[in-house]
Amino acid sequence: MKLGFVRHGQTQWNLEGRLQGSSDIPLNDTGRAQAREAVSVLEPGQWDAIVSSPLSRARETAQIIADGLGLELGPSYDLLIERDYAQGEGMVETEALALWPDKHGGGIEPLDSVVERGLRAIEQIAADYPGKNVAVICHGTIIRYTLSHFAGYKLDTIRNGSAAVIGNESGDWQLELVNDQLPAHGKV
Repeated sequence: MKLGFVRHGQTQWNLEGRLQGSSDIPLNDTGRAQAREAVSVLEPGQWDAIVSSPLSRARETAQIIADGLGLELGPSYDLLIERDYAQGEGMVETEALALWPDKHGGGIEPLDSVVERGLRAIEQIAADYPGKNVAVICHGTIIRYTLSHFAGYKLDTIRNGSAAVIGNESGDWQLELVNDQLPAHGKV
């Protein structure tokens, strides 16, 4: 089984450097183009299903990718919603960091909680699609920190429209691809 995580395409808030977290901000035209480009990275014919976060930027990205891969769009999972930035939602990231260093405080969801949700989402998707290869369209922070858990080191920022793949052919999840490339530390 493989899970191919793709960060949704760009939104206006991404472009402006704003924290959007659980705010439901739509894709912009660049984001739609990034979703179309992600199809070739995912390699048509390699995926059995496509699921996503319920936020519109992830659902639209997922629909574009599903169309490109010739798949029906599957369900959304609330566990895949992006980190809740609470009082920081909509702020430019530098403003939020000035108020809450390392994004701790202001009601911002702790990273441990984000990772725990990500791990539960992986368990749920694996249970819903046993032995299948599933493309999972969601958000940068949940992808970055959940997959860092498997890699054993902190991954770089996940780019809009990029893919990261984990597989568990040996029974344990292994990081195989991040930001459309082999991991910096090699295959874990």
